[in-house]
Amino acid sequence: MSSHAVLLPQRTPRSAFGKLVQNETRYAWRVPVGLLMGVAVPLLALVIMGVIPGANKPVKSLGGLTVFSTYFPVFIALALAMIALMTLPSHLADYRQQGILRRMSTTPVPPAWMLAAQVVINLALAVVALGILAVAGLAGFGLGAPRQPGGFALALVLSIAAMFAVGLWITAIARAPNVAFVIGSLFLYPMLFFAGLYFPLQEMPSVLRDIANWTPLGASVQALQDSMRGVFPSASLLLALAAWAVVFGVLAVRFFRWE
Repeated sequence: MSSHAVLLPQRTPRSAFGKLVQNETRYAWRVPVGLLMGVAVPLLALVIMGVIPGANKPVKSLGGLTVFSTYFPVFIALALAMIALMTLPSHLADYRQQGILRRMSTTPVPPAWMLAAQVVINLALAVVALGILAVAGLAGFGLGAPRQPGGFALALVLSIAAMFAVGLWITAIARAPNVAFVIGSLFLYPMLFFAGLYFPLQEMPSVLRDIANWTPLGASVQALQDSMRGVFPSASLLLALAAWAVVFGVLAVRFFRWE
């Protein structure tokens, strides 16, 4: 039996990855930046929209949906963007700046494990955020269930994959938290514009709507809104989300460095 086999028995990879996730979860709990940015900010926006007079009345031009129901996918996009573009990259960039990743490079842990551990933790955070938004919308503001639940679920999964892929790419290239913040911000605010946070998608000029449909958050919001109305999302929207997920996921793994 080789010395490598002795030092790294068969069950080491699985147990080591679990330990890595466990340690990163403890850190996320002690420094709850993700909870504040990924949950508190979107929840506050949802509550503000919910208390606006007339926001919960059906609008014929919106297919019988309320303004609140139309904006609910935008709040989902906001939560995903905050977690994927701001919370996820800054944590590992801080590790890189402090030399923690460099020390980890001397262990058998491959780079993909660290990226996967961050995906697991932030995915759990995203599920919590979306669950809180859904409960608040249903219980507090009469949010209706999507009329096309299958399309809604598929669009949501692809939206998470696309945004996390972009966040992991920023994680891979940012050497310091301030660099991660700048890159994340350069993606965040234009994406939120095309998601309709500042100006409703339905009222944008056609050229801007076309551009929005090829951005991850714009395609996400449009696909989720279509599902809320009972229309299955178009293939172009779903393919756009899948393309962002695949391209930036590959780039994240390709360019990740410990230092």
